[in-house]
Amino acid sequence: MNEPFRDFDLSDFWVDSDYAREEYIDSPLTLEKVAAVEHQLGYKLPTAYVALSQLQNGGIPKRANHRTPTPTSWSENHIAVSGIYSIGDSKPCSLLGSFGREFWCEEWGYPPIGIYFADCPSAGHDMLCLDYRVCGPAGEPSVVHVDQELDYRITLVAESFESFIRGLEFDEASD
Repeated sequence: MNEPFRDFDLSDFWVDSDYAREEYIDSPLTLEKVAAVEHQLGYKLPTAYVALSQLQNGGIPKRANHRTPTPTSWSENHIAVSGIYSIGDSKPCSLLGSFGREFWCEEWGYPPIGIYFADCPSAGHDMLCLDYRVCGPAGEPSVVHVDQELDYRITLVAESFESFIRGLEFDEASD
């Protein structure tokens, strides 16, 4: 298996802000925490998600747009990312936090297709999800955009978490 992000510079990936520290950034990641979160979610996390979270466990990416093949309720050609959830349970925006998978599926009616791992600027009206429908709970999920405003329409964004991160762009790139 290849090392995730081997030829990709993540040294300046995250925004440094008080808001990110309060809402997204959890304590440093341990293998025990990964195992506990995977057990509770019932899914194996992508190796690239774990690798990114070992550098910083959750936060707001500086490159926050990703192109989409079809229009969404956000834009004609891209989605925007507010933050990437930490692996843990202590922050509101963590995989097991108050805005984790259970909240989005039970409170908002999002389809239970995997792990909702990133929010968008629409305050819950669209989300990014690790989609395990094809690969099963132990496989390598794709990244999809789920659009509540369009009857929970699911749009493929990237074939893997690593390709999703590599495909993030600065705001001006998607105008």
